Amino acid sequence: MRRSLTIHRDCRSDAVQWIEVELSRPEPDVLRLHYILRGALPDIAIPHASRTAPLRVDGLWEHTCFEAFIAQAGAPGYMEFNFSPAIQYAAYAFDGYRAGMRPLALDAEPYLGCMNDGGYFLKLDAFIKAAFIAAPMRLALSAVVEEKSGAKSYWALAHPPGKPDFHHDAGFVLDFPGTEQS
Repeated sequence: MRRSLTIHRDCRSDAVQWIEVELSRPEPDVLRLHYILRGALPDIAIPHASRTAPLRVDGLWEHTCFEAFIAQAGAPGYMEFNFSPAIQYAAYAFDGYRAGMRPLALDAEPYLGCMNDGGYFLKLDAFIKAAFIAAPMRLALSAVVEEKSGAKSYWALAHPPGKPDFHHDAGFVLDFPGTEQS
């Protein structure tokens, strides 16, 4: 399934034309997120990969990155994943709205791959492998785009009233079914 992100009403971007996210579950316990940004890439501050293996890093949301917030159906709290074109990621668990934040323990690091054609398309693939992926989920998908001018724009499936807030329940608008267990 493919979904489009929209820019926050208080932001503008001279560099980004659109951002889409394609979701799939290639295996019962694997979630694939394929982010596609179309725009004037020379005008976007894109962190460059200096490695091929993913590295866990905090603060990725302060620069260009793609995000996924996952709430398991019927369970309290949610998880946050940040993915950087620099092949870096962050993963957190929350007990409730911005409460009880802690590093999320993962069985395996997410697989990350990024392609930048230098002109118009930036594509990032993230594969999350975890038992909780098989359960029904509500997702909030988003992106932060930093332009070389220093301007930032905030993109999401849905935005709550007020300032950009990817943690807000109003952003969790995508239901993703679970897999049948045998």
